[in-house]
Amino acid sequence: MTVNKFNLPDVGEGLTEAEIVSWKVRAGDTVAVNDVLCEIETAKSLVELPSPYAGTVTELLVPEGVTVDVGTPIISVSDTATPEPATAPPAPPARAPEAADAPPAPPAPMYGTLQPETSDAGGPPAGGPLVGSGPKADAVKRRRRISAPAVPAAAASAPAAAPAPAAPAPAVEPVEAHDIWISPEAVASAERPAPAAAEAIDQRPTLGGAITGLVSRVLAKPPVRKFARDLGIDLADVVPTGARGEVTREDLVSYQAQRDAELDQADSFWGKTGRPQEQRIERIPVKGVRKATARAMVESAFAAPHVSIFVDVDASRTMEFVKRLKASRDFEGIKVSPLLILAKAVIWAAARNPSVNASWVDAEDGSDSAEIHVKHFMNLGIAAATPRGLMVPNIKNAQDLSLKELALALNDLATTARAGKTQPAQMQGGTLTVTNIGALGIDTGTPIINPGEVAIVAFGTIKQKPWVLDGEVIPRWITTLGGSFDHRVVDGDLSARFMADVAAILEEPALLLD
Repeated sequence: MTVNKFNLPDVGEGLTEAEIVSWKVRAGDTVAVNDVLCEIETAKSLVELPSPYAGTVTELLVPEGVTVDVGTPIISVSDTATPEPATAPPAPPARAPEAADAPPAPPAPMYGTLQPETSDAGGPPAGGPLVGSGPKADAVKRRRRISAPAVPAAAASAPAAAPAPAAPAPAVEPVEAHDIWISPEAVASAERPAPAAAEAIDQRPTLGGAITGLVSRVLAKPPVRKFARDLGIDLADVVPTGARGEVTREDLVSYQAQRDAELDQADSFWGKTGRPQEQRIERIPVKGVRKATARAMVESAFAAPHVSIFVDVDASRTMEFVKRLKASRDFEGIKVSPLLILAKAVIWAAARNPSVNASWVDAEDGSDSAEIHVKHFMNLGIAAATPRGLMVPNIKNAQDLSLKELALALNDLATTARAGKTQPAQMQGGTLTVTNIGALGIDTGTPIINPGEVAIVAFGTIKQKPWVLDGEVIPRWITTLGGSFDHRVVDGDLSARFMADVAAILEEPALLLD
């Protein structure tokens, strides 16, 4: 018997320690390669550690809640495990009857989805352990067909309650980004009027148009959607955990429980008045993301001389533009907000004022010499408040993205941050940051520059205010932009021109077309 000890790896660049947040296995459990062993919190994010070994867990060497250095043994796994049928991964719930005798599928890897595929001859599933995330870039993406059954005209009048049995969609089929869940009831309702197969086929575009209004890009079954409406929950705010990437009832219950817990804590926050005040002090250790953020903010505040400026902006045309994008078929199912236009405005304005997309680099020999590194690419950081502290993941090469691609990137960034799954690589290499304090109803602020950058833009709330336009006072959608700049790199004139350019796009988004 060989016992392998798994040392805590460096999951980022230069990380020195991490906290064991929770173990996903216990002593005696059988694990396969890429099975999740535990969750750790580094100075940058919450990360799941996959197992590099297959075997039986013999001992958990570090308890939960303890911070250890990189390279410290955290778990031991023996390689003498003899998997039994009972411990094999459960078969997918929906499987065609003829596939019952097929060989069992290989275990799904940690990062990525390993989908068994069978040939027409009924061959064994192909594939092996994967390390990576998501489908291959060149994978064929197939859209599920919805068409009327090809039946004789005489059979068209047969009772709808006795349809021909059809093989259910295999539960192991990958769900692509464009896949949508359609309830059987919706499909049956749309197909019921079709008089004959040939005519139904000719009217397929009409059928597709009828179904378009019944579905959404957020995957969820009708009962789950109704439950969300009853609770007043936006499905786009819920992290889906369903096997096909859909939001489940359990996801909604968990989301609602989190909201209720926050309210309950407010009711009992002050505690019992009779207790001494010394006993009513909560001591919270500073570690992980919050510790790294605190260190970075102190370094930035005292190393970079900050200068801040503000500008009020009439964003009425931005609001109209966002409304048109939401109604556009090209943006169907994509969450669009004014933050998208601001992000595009920042990219546009930085190209006209390149020094805001730069960094100040001191000499490595400790002398007073330094360099300004102007970046000819934009890794746009978006500040995100999470339960574990402030995170600033960034969108790599944002300057190359179309408006739609940028919207998708913003949606993915927000979803990942809310789920606490932001990876260290996503927070490295930022060049300029946007913080959306308006989402909290705040007008403006003086943000602290993210270390390694020289500029940050604060986006205030957009609200209707009286505004003078063509000599008349009328209600307009007004916001306030705040910007902080490293005065060593960005002087007053440059910062003013940059903020004026950003404001110009919010006032007239059509300038982006120039």
